[in-house]
Amino acid sequence: MKSIIRLIAALVAVLGTTAAAAQDIKVGVTLSATGPAASLGIPERNTFPLLPQTIGGKKVNYIVLDDASDTTTAVRNSRKLISEDKVDVLVGSTVTPNSLAMIDVAAEGETPMISMAASSRIVDPVDAKRRWVFKTPQNDQQMALVILGHMLGQGIKTVGFIGFADAYGEGWWNQFSNFAEARGVKIVGNERYQRADTSVTGQVLKLIGARPDAILIAGSGTPAALPQKTLKERGYAGKIYQTHGVANNDFLRVCGKDCEGTFLPAGPVLVAEQLPTDHPVKKSATAYVTAYEGAQGKGSVSTFGAHAWDVGVLLQQAVPVALENGQTGTHGGRRDHDRDARAPSA
Repeated sequence: MKSIIRLIAALVAVLGTTAAAAQDIKVGVTLSATGPAASLGIPERNTFPLLPQTIGGKKVNYIVLDDASDTTTAVRNSRKLISEDKVDVLVGSTVTPNSLAMIDVAAEGETPMISMAASSRIVDPVDAKRRWVFKTPQNDQQMALVILGHMLGQGIKTVGFIGFADAYGEGWWNQFSNFAEARGVKIVGNERYQRADTSVTGQVLKLIGARPDAILIAGSGTPAALPQKTLKERGYAGKIYQTHGVANNDFLRVCGKDCEGTFLPAGPVLVAEQLPTDHPVKKSATAYVTAYEGAQGKGSVSTFGAHAWDVGVLLQQAVPVALENGQTGTHGGRRDHDRDARAPSA
C-alpha cells in the first residue's frame, strides 16, 4: 500500500498540470528481448499488448524498446524515452543490473520508474533517487527466506553458492549469506560466473570439493542452467536450489533432465488455477493466464510476463487517483510545463 501511495504521488507530479492531464499517457518500456536475458524479456514484451489501452479515461501509448540485456543500451533507451518521447512513466528493465543503472536517469528526469527485476536494491533504501522507483517482482530477500526455510526442513547444514558476477548474483549473495548465518546454515563455497560464459567447470569442481549438502545457483533465465548441468555432469548428488529467476519453460528446455529434483520459489501466477477463490491475486493471475495463453498458446505463461502484467495493475490503481488529485501548477514531467513543483514526499 505504501508503494502505491508513493507511485500516486509521483504520477501526480507528472500528470498533474491541466495541459498534461488533457493528453494521452505515454509509458516507455525498455526490456531484454534479446541477449542472455531474452527468455525473461520476450514474455514481458508479449505482455504489453495485453495491458489496458485506456486508464482513467486517457489513452495509454506503450513505447517498447529492446536493450539486448545490455546495461549501456538500457540507459540509452531510458534517456531517449524520457527526453525524446516525453514518457510519463518509465518501465524496465528485465534484469537487475540494467534496472540499477536506470535509476539515475529516472531521478534526473523526475519520471516514475517501474522495474521488472527482482533485487531489493532497486527500491531500497528509499532515498532522493529511489523515491521515483518501484518494482513488481518479489524481492530477493523474500525468496531467500523461503529457500532457507525449505533447506532447514530438509536438514541441510552446509551450502555452496554460485551466482552471476553482477548485481543479481551479488544481491542474492548478500541476502542469502546473511540469513543463512543467522539460521545456522554454513556456506562452504562462494563462486561467480558471467551470464555469457560457456563453461563453469572450475567453479563447480571447487564447490563439489567442499562437499556441501546443497548448492544454490543465483542466476536467471537460460544461463542459470549451465552450473546445474555441470554439477550433474560432475556427479554432484546433493540438493540443488535455483532462484525465482528461472521459473519459465525456456530454462526447463535448456536444462533438460538435469533439472529433475530442483527446488525453487516462484510467484503464484504459475499455479493460478490451484489458488483458493479468496486468494488476493487469484483474480488478476487468472485474468493474465487467460489473456496470455489466448495470445501465445496453452502452457506459454511465465512468471516474467506476469511482472509486466503487474505494471498494468499498478498503473490502473495509481493513474486515476493521480489524475483526480493533480492540481494546476504541479510538475508536468514530460511536457514543457513549469518545473517548479517538488518531488513526491509520500
